[in-house]
Amino acid sequence: NQVISAILFLYRNVLHIELDQTDLGFIRPKRSKRVPTVLSKDEAKTIIQNLTSPYKLMVQIMYGAGLRLMECLRLRIKDIDFENHRILVYDGKGGDDRQTPLPDSIIPTLREHLAKTRAIHQKDLAHGRGSVHMPFALAKKFPNAHTSWIWQYVFPASTFITDKEDGIMRRHHIHETALQRAIKQAATLSKIQKRVTPHTFRHSFATHLLQNGYDIRTVQELLGHKDVKTTMIYTHVLQRGGLAVKSPLDG
Repeated sequence: NQVISAILFLYRNVLHIELDQTDLGFIRPKRSKRVPTVLSKDEAKTIIQNLTSPYKLMVQIMYGAGLRLMECLRLRIKDIDFENHRILVYDGKGGDDRQTPLPDSIIPTLREHLAKTRAIHQKDLAHGRGSVHMPFALAKKFPNAHTSWIWQYVFPASTFITDKEDGIMRRHHIHETALQRAIKQAATLSKIQKRVTPHTFRHSFATHLLQNGYDIRTVQELLGHKDVKTTMIYTHVLQRGGLAVKSPLDG
């Protein structure tokens, strides 16, 4: 790709000749397919048990619902639908919305967590704070929503930050590095001999669904993949491709 970029620069900026990049497509190297790291169910449970609050609940949501790191961190109260046992993911990767299952096993813990979070929010309001960052369009449409309970983050930070745009002190969501660090420490404590990141739990979610017999299209929808080819990578993990085919010589 660097060589091709250099050729394009030469023609455009030195020779002043415009090249059609599609003509160069045949010599562009194809991106290598990397098989994602996937935990076994026991490994995932062990790491989760070695996490402390609130990181334990966050990882349970990522693993149990297939959320990306930032999708989990940006969850707001309104996104949790207890009645229908689902999590609503708005403006995910690619700007699309989707819904994914809310694990029944974490509902009591999540309700308890939200009760504590609400108490913190009410205390913030009593001290003249309690404002949360709102998307520009929504902030304009609902000017008072920034202090509403339903718009608060499910996993708020323990401290306030000053918004550079308006100077208002707000409680943002927990920073991604805090969760990444917690997962790394828990994986080390669990003696897991794999590179474990937040995204590993999303990979594991998809793989374990396929292992349980769910079809690839269902998994694609839950993950929010636009192209099923992206989801197909998990069939490599399951060895449902060439390695899973039984040789005709073996009957």
